[in-house]
Amino acid sequence: MEWIRAAHASTRWTTSVCTGSLLLGAAGVLQGMRATSHWLHVERLRALGAEPTSERVVEEGKVLTAAGVSSGIDMALRLAALEAGEEVAQAIQLAIEYDPQPPFDAGSPASAPRHVVELVRAAARDAA
Repeated sequence: MEWIRAAHASTRWTTSVCTGSLLLGAAGVLQGMRATSHWLHVERLRALGAEPTSERVVEEGKVLTAAGVSSGIDMALRLAALEAGEEVAQAIQLAIEYDPQPPFDAGSPASAPRHVVELVRAAARDAA
């Protein structure tokens, strides 16, 4: 945690993807900020001083958090836009052919069928 605090003090950007935000929260980086994490763990941010949100990417000053693994691409494109401009970020998006067209509308607990959400919750409990 000390390393995260020290690194954050001198970074241009501090970012996390998925449950990495829990580490930022535990280090005190997210105190009083809106932040996101994987949907199974996003509420844990509250106990770490952050305000949890289900947004895919949250930008709070120099801190960006991304929800699940796939939203890390969204965050990376946002960072590219912040650093080099929207045109460069769009060129990167095109170069990697990032044009999401998921075969199912089950990418969040809000859109996935209830039984699928429960299947994932059960699998996470079993893995713990």
